[in-house]
Amino acid sequence: MDRFNTPWRVTSAAIYTTPTDSRVYGTLDIDVTAAKQFLDAKREEGVKLTMVHLTTAVLARAIAFDVPEMNCFIRRGAVVGREHMDVMLPVQVGGNAGVTPAVIRNAHARRVSDIAEEVRSKAAKSRGGEEIKTAKNKYVLNRIPWPLRRPVFRLLKWITVDMGLEIKALGLSAHSFGSFIVSDIGSFGLNTGMTALMPAAKIPCVIVLGKIEEKPVVRNSEVVIRTILPLTGTFDHRIVDGMQIGKLARGIKRNFRKPEWLDEVPEKELEECIFEVR
Repeated sequence: MDRFNTPWRVTSAAIYTTPTDSRVYGTLDIDVTAAKQFLDAKREEGVKLTMVHLTTAVLARAIAFDVPEMNCFIRRGAVVGREHMDVMLPVQVGGNAGVTPAVIRNAHARRVSDIAEEVRSKAAKSRGGEEIKTAKNKYVLNRIPWPLRRPVFRLLKWITVDMGLEIKALGLSAHSFGSFIVSDIGSFGLNTGMTALMPAAKIPCVIVLGKIEEKPVVRNSEVVIRTILPLTGTFDHRIVDGMQIGKLARGIKRNFRKPEWLDEVPEKELEECIFEVR
């Protein structure tokens, strides 16, 4: 048995369904004072970065370098490791389109400024009617009569996720939704959001950003004001347990403390991380 398919994962894959009764949740308040200062300095240089872009880079590197065993999904009762670290971000595009997904390929190895530029580019293309094929599938389902929508959805999921086949015409595969999803509800004034895990996405977690606020905290036995970002995670318990979440939390905290590292290309490549745990 390889290191992806631990006894717990094999057992839980048989116990839980996909993933309706295997959801677990966690919250984490992050001190992003240094990160906000970094963003402010970048904006003064004319580089347009947001906390969402920074968090995307933070999470991608935390998973790739601290807990690479999370970068996987379950297929036919076995855990399958991904060979890439891709992140999906829902992007507001306005009009009838509303929200469209932007998938950042190998986000762990990208500078945060490059991630921001790609997100803006993909949002602009979506506004111009150039949505990716995966995003257009929602319109395909809308054209199918209601009684057949769920059977069609299940068939597509069975072909792509369970059988591991790609439907190029629809842009669907087991990797269409990336390794995990980052979503921002803080821009709507919300602090915490317990989001769902899409069964067809085959992702181990969705991380939600809440509203950033100035809060009093204790540092060196003194009360000081710091900038706090609340993060909420929904995890697939068949893949993730307390140990992995703890490792992820430590990686997140470390990366936010040194935001300048996020605008450099890391020396360590993902292949070194993934194949270490196989």
